[in-house]
Amino acid sequence: MNDSVENRAAAEAEDAHRPDPATEPGFDLGDAPAPRARASGYQVLARKYRPSVFEDLVGQEAMVRTLSNAFDAGRIAHAFMLTGVRGVGKTTTARILARALNYEKPGIDAPTIHMDGPGIHCDAIMESRHVDVMEMDAASRTGIDDIREIIDSVRYLPVSARYKVYIIDEVHMLSRQAFNGLLKTLEEPPAHVKFIFATTEIRKVPVTVLSRCQRFDLRRLSVAELTGLLSGVAQKEDVAAEEAALKLVARAADGSARDALSLLDRAIAHGEGHVREDDVRDMLGLADRARIFDLFDLVMKGDIGGALGELRAQYDVGADPAVVLSDLAELTHWLTRLKLVEGAGDDVAMSETERARGRDMAGRLPIRVLSRVWQMLLKGLGEVQGAARPIAAAEMVLVRIAYVADGPGPEELIEQLKSGGAASRPAPRSAPSGDGGGSRAQLRSVAAVRPEMQEPAPAISASAPAADIRTFQDVVALVAAERDIRLKHALEAGVRLVHFEPGRIELGLLDGTPNTILGELSEKLSRATGARWLVSLARSADAAAPTLREQAQSLEDRLRDRARADALVKAALAVFPGAEIVEVREPGLPAGLGAADALPPEIAPEDNLEDMEPDE
Repeated sequence: MNDSVENRAAAEAEDAHRPDPATEPGFDLGDAPAPRARASGYQVLARKYRPSVFEDLVGQEAMVRTLSNAFDAGRIAHAFMLTGVRGVGKTTTARILARALNYEKPGIDAPTIHMDGPGIHCDAIMESRHVDVMEMDAASRTGIDDIREIIDSVRYLPVSARYKVYIIDEVHMLSRQAFNGLLKTLEEPPAHVKFIFATTEIRKVPVTVLSRCQRFDLRRLSVAELTGLLSGVAQKEDVAAEEAALKLVARAADGSARDALSLLDRAIAHGEGHVREDDVRDMLGLADRARIFDLFDLVMKGDIGGALGELRAQYDVGADPAVVLSDLAELTHWLTRLKLVEGAGDDVAMSETERARGRDMAGRLPIRVLSRVWQMLLKGLGEVQGAARPIAAAEMVLVRIAYVADGPGPEELIEQLKSGGAASRPAPRSAPSGDGGGSRAQLRSVAAVRPEMQEPAPAISASAPAADIRTFQDVVALVAAERDIRLKHALEAGVRLVHFEPGRIELGLLDGTPNTILGELSEKLSRATGARWLVSLARSADAAAPTLREQAQSLEDRLRDRARADALVKAALAVFPGAEIVEVREPGLPAGLGAADALPPEIAPEDNLEDMEPDE
């Protein structure tokens, strides 16, 4: 070390005796190399206006109030967990908290959040160079060895400050071994140690760590709060900024104060010291907000030619197709809130003209249309972002939405079919009625069942001391109640009923059905009823009825044939070529059950469905 000092002194002495080239004869200033430009002392706005006290934090009043009360009462936790989206001030809050824990000044010798002026350790803490306040980035130091350094160092007292403070940023990036190694120290740290963790992924932090920390959720800043912050910074920087431009920046920042200040920095450079709305739109690739309303209106009217022309015009002036679709989705969401949430129209991010147009659109568009447009825009946004030509993909998304918006809804189509109108023409739109159109949208049954068949078969409990078995259907219900799936399947599809009376059953077995089911069924019936049952194999199957499965299928086929003969169904099949009737289901049945499922399986194929009256 002494050698280096001596060498440096010798070099300085040599420079002092070296002649100045500018004083030598024949020296030309043009021959001298140009002096290197000094490094710029400019500091970006996100760093220049970083808060240094709790009062400067924007939008975190709940956390500040909690910490203030805790410090005043002397109830300071040993570990803090700060979570929130990027840019809301987690690391800054951690440094301010470390400063408050170690704040020292003449007359102040205890932790306090009321820091009037810089203290002894404040500058070093806020500049991340204090020996007792150690910051660690868990994204780059994730292993157990890094945590061991902390565990070994907590035993030693702080060098100059009141507390040793460990700030671990992005703590969710630590490995499981690192978390486990930290648990014991985190649960019972020495009195002179405080931990402050920050993370954007709180769900990735083990609950064993969360339970040992006092958690604070830093909330996302609103557009109004960010606009106020940006306005104050612009005044301090002596920059003329339009309020509409600041709102655009605040909306693009998506709740992040750091992103908002970075965008403002960029906007000031882009506008040569001025922040104008048009310049910000060009910088962000945004379309004019009024033109987004125009585009949405054209799409909802089904004017696909006008919509494509408007999209292309916005694209030609620099709008990003993905951003345009994102704005359309945001507008769809806002219109939905206007219909459902009281006070949603008072959004300060919208101008009075936009609020008036939004209320008018929301009054004309039903919820089902807005929900459908929202889903299609979200799907289309992914397509645009991954397309080789985003503008072409965006145009195809608008084509799909416009054609869906132009066509009639399901309930309107049914009304047109019932009235015999042309189903291909779009019907006038109207807001849904109080029941949401469900009563009109539901087709009445084209083939109803007899009233006595509406009641399901009585459930037979295997635990009943004396079950009442009067029909073969009761037998199947008993087997189903006992969850004997194999025997139930055999009775439905593997046997034909020849004779039935209480106490005696004759069955005809189909190929592949084992005759062991006869004894199983006899034993099950005897146990359930307390009486003797004889289940035998019929000598002749000439008088055997079809299987229960065959009876149900036959009934289903006849119901489907009757549905095809219905005038309303015929009209629907004519409108949609290639369509077919997949299932006939009664309105009272659960989804997935056909009309035949409501009928007792013992109905014979010769039963005349024409005698049945439609269920009005």
